[in-house]
Amino acid sequence: MSVERHVFPTDPRHAPLLRALMALDGSTTKVCEALARRPVTVQLHRQRQTDDVPAAVRAHLGGTRWLERVTSLHAHGRVMMDNLSYTRLDAVPDWFLAGLDAGQAPVGHLLARMFVQRERLASDTALSDALWAHVGAPDTAASRTYRVVTPDAPLMLIFEAWRDGMVVPA
Repeated sequence: MSVERHVFPTDPRHAPLLRALMALDGSTTKVCEALARRPVTVQLHRQRQTDDVPAAVRAHLGGTRWLERVTSLHAHGRVMMDNLSYTRLDAVPDWFLAGLDAGQAPVGHLLARMFVQRERLASDTALSDALWAHVGAPDTAASRTYRVVTPDAPLMLIFEAWRDGMVVPA
């Protein structure tokens, strides 16, 4: 699948959009779809169950086994965002894990069926380096880390990078 990937534009006219994206505490998938004016495509680069995770994952999620995923969301032949996520396997419902295993629905579509909150976290070099190793084009200025929590337990830790595909031509 050939899809263009470039860092988020540094042109000052796009700064308000980046500020809004960085402040977002809802579904990034829905924002991507609204900007693209169509459903986005999820590209699954890597997915594996593991007990070997960065220290930040253990500290912010707890648990002993996680599902690691590296994905990109794109539309119109351009990457809108790249994501590295860790899902705590002992805290996830079976239907949610089945949806992740299918690898076709963006996480935002699955989270829409649950009551969750997103909590912004400080950046972590081990997380960002892990994403850059898979997709390239490092861009710390347009990246963030957060965790998704349910009323019962932390569920996911996500590091995401906004790409120039968010700036959709009119």
